[in-house]
Amino acid sequence: MIIAETESLIRDNDIPLPRAKFRRQSEGEDPTILADIYLEETNIVIWRRKLPATFSQSIESFLDLNSELQVAMVVTPETAYSLIHEKLADSGQHELCKNIDQLVGMFCSLLEVQRVGLRLANLDRAMCPKFHVDKVPCRMVTTFQGLATEWLPHESVNREKLGLGSIGKNDSQSGIFNCKEEIQHLHSGDVALLKGELWEDNENAGLVHRSPALPAGQRRLILTLDMIQ
Repeated sequence: MIIAETESLIRDNDIPLPRAKFRRQSEGEDPTILADIYLEETNIVIWRRKLPATFSQSIESFLDLNSELQVAMVVTPETAYSLIHEKLADSGQHELCKNIDQLVGMFCSLLEVQRVGLRLANLDRAMCPKFHVDKVPCRMVTTFQGLATEWLPHESVNREKLGLGSIGKNDSQSGIFNCKEEIQHLHSGDVALLKGELWEDNENAGLVHRSPALPAGQRRLILTLDMIQ
């Protein structure tokens, strides 16, 4: 009996435990880096894009004149430019329309979707001030002007403190990260693909991120693209 029980324990201990998920960032200065979103171990890909100074200056003036800008629509690569241009027709922001049109085309081609949910917003406060994960497969994010998205490396996150697990405490008190030096920052102009919880085999590994706190008087122009399947 003792021998049988011992053999049973050995067999039970031979059962492999679930492998802890490893996730990392991938970044580069060429847009082809975005294809790294298909790597299993990657949960954020960053195209470190530099916007021309004249473009940034134009956006800054545009924000001052369009403080209430909030655009949300469904677009395709064929309709993106015309629909955005229609919304911004009186602003003279042809370069911005072109830029958005190119990003829609890249996003749809890379992820093999025909339509995307587009949101363009001029913000003077944090839209999502607490660290969280997105319940989507993948989202493209870029900030044309102002402070950009903050995020945490996978190994730095205590996921038990997400959502209700924070018991109402802010991020600096909840224990979701150990120290503020762990917080990573996108830059204005960067184009990032954030892998969410609904990407295949990415449960409990979606990128944890938040909106930046904006100092008084500062604004940001942010674009997000979501897959529509």
